[in-house]
Amino acid sequence: MERSSLWVRRFQPAPAAGSQLVCLPHAGGSAGYFLSVARAMPASVDVLAVQYPGRQDRAGEACVEDVHELADLVVEELRPWADRPFTLFGHSLGASLAFEVAVRMEREGMGLLGVVASGRRAPSRPRAAERDVHRLDDEALIRDMVRLNGTDPALLRDPEILAMVLPSVRGDYKAAETYRSRPGSDSITRPILALVGDADPQVTEEEAAAWAGHTTGGFTLRAFSGGHFFLDDHVSSVIWAIGEFIAGQQSAVGGRVGR
Repeated sequence: MERSSLWVRRFQPAPAAGSQLVCLPHAGGSAGYFLSVARAMPASVDVLAVQYPGRQDRAGEACVEDVHELADLVVEELRPWADRPFTLFGHSLGASLAFEVAVRMEREGMGLLGVVASGRRAPSRPRAAERDVHRLDDEALIRDMVRLNGTDPALLRDPEILAMVLPSVRGDYKAAETYRSRPGSDSITRPILALVGDADPQVTEEEAAAWAGHTTGGFTLRAFSGGHFFLDDHVSSVIWAIGEFIAGQQSAVGGRVGR
């Protein structure tokens, strides 16, 4: 099958690598957020980053506002890459998406080593008072983006940039806020590594630790100093943790993962 796709970006090709790390962005994020990951990951791991519809070079496409629908689409786009096992790495919205992609991969027998869920509460731990930020007006939505410190405030003062990014942010927020796992499909057999910032207003360490209830294959939690975008300040440590996780799973499964 042809590997050319608007969905999958490969910044540092590593064709000889034994496995692949698929990176899934946060709400409003793009594949380019993971460029530093691609540059820092050892050559033993080929890094792929997913570009959702509705942003940057896909701005003319409608956002996908449902995690389950988005997971179906991502799995379809990853089929041509299924010659080597996958590890899924998602941040925030991307963590929920990574889990749902993993559920589908296991169901279909696609090679899966594990899931890295970063900056997101476990599906079993929705907050009763979770706000519907996607329903707020533009001004309130911008305030929330500033609160999470994931976007340069100067960019949010530029009307042209705001006009480009707000539709995708709103659509992604809707996907994240309305997501619920489906009964009977709320656990995987491969391990989960959860990453969390110790000052993240979106998720506590306890809420991140609840990912343990969504796998029968082992669970590890790693906490870092910082807020929702702690990744930006700990690239080397995060890369090391993910690399160690992948190496451990490769060693454990040997040649038994994949088609």
